[in-house]
Amino acid sequence: MSSVRLESRDAGARTLEMRTAHVRERANWMRRRLLRMIVDAGQGHPGGDLSSADIIAALYFDILRIDGSSPAAPDRDRFVMSKGHCTGALYTALAGAGFFAEAELDTYLKPESRLNGHPNRTYLPGVETNTGPLGHGLPVAVGIAVAGQIDKADYRVFALTGDGELQEGSMWEAAMFAGHRGLGKLTVIVDRNRLQQGAGTEDTNSLEPLADKWRAFGWEVAGVDGHDHAALLETFDRAIQPRDKPLVIIADTHKGQGVSFMRDQASWHHGVPNAEQYAQAIAELEAEMK
Repeated sequence: MSSVRLESRDAGARTLEMRTAHVRERANWMRRRLLRMIVDAGQGHPGGDLSSADIIAALYFDILRIDGSSPAAPDRDRFVMSKGHCTGALYTALAGAGFFAEAELDTYLKPESRLNGHPNRTYLPGVETNTGPLGHGLPVAVGIAVAGQIDKADYRVFALTGDGELQEGSMWEAAMFAGHRGLGKLTVIVDRNRLQQGAGTEDTNSLEPLADKWRAFGWEVAGVDGHDHAALLETFDRAIQPRDKPLVIIADTHKGQGVSFMRDQASWHHGVPNAEQYAQAIAELEAEMK
């Protein structure tokens, strides 16, 4: 897969239908590829990888102004994977966007691999900041957006969080500061699959009314079906328009999306499919594209 152009997209050259088909194909490839990585490695977090794959595919293969051959370009858009344990989805997107060779995905979680269980910017091009311990990514994304605001830079900042991660106090400190600064080039996407390790978010520490909480911190709020590729693209198209407030997109998703026995199952927050389960998962994903 060739790298994504750093220049702004020519929206008139491609219809929404064409863009949607491309993102759909890329998201399906990501799901199949990351499951293979997890099976080969014998560890991973498939539930969150699968719930976030459509969001990440829309960003990396359509929205972000990035170039895999120039990962440190000053005017690149920045993406922060705040839910840093979901590296299967992130690494497949980075490989697909040309930041490193797809063959390197075969080294996932192996000794001396650059593809750690948590992303590390020291090792891997395209990773903006180290994440993994929850509650760290959004504060860094806010800092990046503040730097851009001070420099009057053109780049945009996107951060993907898990909904369980919003139980961390550091997330709300960052949200409060972002609202105070009026960070109009910051967009946060909440992967709202309503499950975290071991239980539902609302059973663990209720987040609702979630949209109202963000508004109270000075954010614009949008909602979207996080698995509807056309709706995601339309929402991101609106997100990149000029504004004077940060934007949060609450994406309703399903943990384990795309694989029937994983869907909406907290037990698949982490885990490894056996041979029979893996074969079933791949068959279901391949059938989606027919």
